[in-house]
Amino acid sequence: MVLLKHRKQDKNMRNPKSKIDLTAHFSKQTALFASIMLVLGTAVSVPIVRADSFQQQITQLQSDNAVKQQQVSELQVQADGYQAAIDALQTQINGLQAQIDANTAKSIDLQNQINAAQAELDQQKKILGENIKQMYLEGDISTIEMLATSKDLSDYFDKQQYRDTVKNKIRDTLDKVTALKSQLKDQQSQLNDLITQQTNLRSQLSAQKGEQDRLLGLNQDERNTIDGQLKSNFAKIADLRHQQAIANAQLGGGSLIPGDPGHGGYPSVWNDSAQDSLLDNWGMYNRECVSYTAWRVYETTGHMPYWGGQGNANQWPGDARAAGIPTSSTPKVDSVAIWNVGYYGHAMWVEAVNPDGSIWVSQYNYDYNGHYSEMKVSASMAAGLTYIYF
Repeated sequence: MVLLKHRKQDKNMRNPKSKIDLTAHFSKQTALFASIMLVLGTAVSVPIVRADSFQQQITQLQSDNAVKQQQVSELQVQADGYQAAIDALQTQINGLQAQIDANTAKSIDLQNQINAAQAELDQQKKILGENIKQMYLEGDISTIEMLATSKDLSDYFDKQQYRDTVKNKIRDTLDKVTALKSQLKDQQSQLNDLITQQTNLRSQLSAQKGEQDRLLGLNQDERNTIDGQLKSNFAKIADLRHQQAIANAQLGGGSLIPGDPGHGGYPSVWNDSAQDSLLDNWGMYNRECVSYTAWRVYETTGHMPYWGGQGNANQWPGDARAAGIPTSSTPKVDSVAIWNVGYYGHAMWVEAVNPDGSIWVSQYNYDYNGHYSEMKVSASMAAGLTYIYF
């Protein structure tokens, strides 16, 4: 409230002469423009561009953008699904690869065991061969000769038993090693079959992942195309708003100035954020004309009705009357002036009423770029506005 009082003191300290000079300057400019149009009108028919025709184009582009943004949202959901599938497949592929690596290591270990068993078989066969050779040589000796070379009958039986024991032991070792080798080969064969299955499954998963990657790429291309269209539409909207602001300025006859550096006390949290990125306390988008006037009403009277977030300026007179708030065609300081122009209308805060019937107003978004400004509205224009006395 202190800021507003200080601001009003600044407003009252404005030099009246500067306003008169500004009005005279604008009158000269208007007269000059009318003279030029009169001269040109004798030879060329000059079309009059209405500000609301720009709004129709802007509304159409905004509608188109809403559709495209919905498409982008749907494509993003689809892309998230593709990415989730890709991540899940990659997890399975990684798991299979880990199993393949582990089984490959087992297969190598089994091969080493098979090689060791084969070496043992070779050694035992060699020993068996030597024993067979020895037994063959001994086989040429007759029983009588063997008995003769033995110390006694017991020694003869010990030699015979030893020979049979060695032969049986070698045969048992050969059988065990042969069985172990066969078992190891079976295990290795089963393991290799498993590795082959896992490798094939990994290939299938990789193919599925490749397809998901391809679909995700197409999705991204489509999103990029729509993003480009959105950027193009936003650029067109900005250009149309610029043209609309020029048209509105011609219709309103106002001379725009930056005015109060404090923006009429409008909160910085709304002023410093991108236009239409936040909702104010009354459900209206920031840096719009109605958001600013709602703030000034609240700061001045302590209360601003909440009209369901309906922020169009041309709705305010009807909403005000429905709420029992008086309206009039007579300007009054600290009232809201509604200019029913274009698609939405325009709301302004009346700072001063001049003796000649003109008024001085502060406002937001008169330039359709969400900026604060002030201007003098001519008496003829002021007479056609609707004023709300909150």
